Amino acid sequence: MDGTGVVFPGQGSQYPGMGRDFFLQFREGRDTFEEAGDTLGFDMASLCLEGPQEKLDLTVHTQTTILTVNIAAYRVFRNRTGITPRVLAGHSLGEYSALCVAGAISFPNALQLVQIRGKLQQEAVPPGTGSMAALMGLSREEIEMICLTASSEGAGIVELTGFNAPGQYVVSGHAEAVDGMIRKVRERGGTMAVRLPVSVPCHSSLLREAADRFREALLKVRIESCRIPVIPNCDPHILHDRDRTADLLVRQIHSPVRWQETIERMAAMGVGSIVEAGPKKVLSGLVKRIDRTRRIMNVEDRPSLEKTAALLGKA
Repeated sequence: MDGTGVVFPGQGSQYPGMGRDFFLQFREGRDTFEEAGDTLGFDMASLCLEGPQEKLDLTVHTQTTILTVNIAAYRVFRNRTGITPRVLAGHSLGEYSALCVAGAISFPNALQLVQIRGKLQQEAVPPGTGSMAALMGLSREEIEMICLTASSEGAGIVELTGFNAPGQYVVSGHAEAVDGMIRKVRERGGTMAVRLPVSVPCHSSLLREAADRFREALLKVRIESCRIPVIPNCDPHILHDRDRTADLLVRQIHSPVRWQETIERMAAMGVGSIVEAGPKKVLSGLVKRIDRTRRIMNVEDRPSLEKTAALLGKA
């Protein structure tokens, strides 16, 4: 159990200033921001470092900025430690970072794909009409029952779309129905029921049409075999390969994120240490809830990089 796994965060981890140290202090980090800006035609560093938050929270911007910061964090980590991960995974949007690092999709192509993905999702469910929420303190059966109740009250659809950790779930759907869900969970004694800073109902059936349209974009991109194994969100019992990656990425848009099973699969593959590369430490907290026997580290800035390198014996 001495292998190292690397995981990448997705939407919800964005904040103004993310990636600042990588851009200012590391050549490979600065190159990553510049490559992203050149690919997409705007100042990526300015958007990541200055925001504002409202702009970063729009999924069309969230997806490209988080991908950029994730890749910058990984490149700095890889150059600093020389470690090649045993396996990779990413939470929702973060799966594109994993595929990029694995060599399955080039960084420019990944940027263009997530930009299209964000636009299609936003078009399918315009800002203000969709929402997501994180819930804790109730069983899966209770959450599913409340989803059915909330959806039947005429406010729209709300679905269970994320299995993040034991007792921690995510729901997505129409904003009014999600708000109703939050109220009902609180009334039943749930310990957490909060909206997430995401402008679309990710992984819900409301995005099936967006997923179908996204397939057309995937067909134009060259997908290679993974040089490092990547565990897919929607089916953690298999691995990405050149023949199935496109289908998995289409399914991912409207399928639940099975993160608990993803981390359990990592452990089964001999991973003893897990490094989260990217903004915040959301995934680190989830991994601790799933399996406290794994060593959890993160790379978000220079201090966390140096601490992680020391813990991995690469000081």
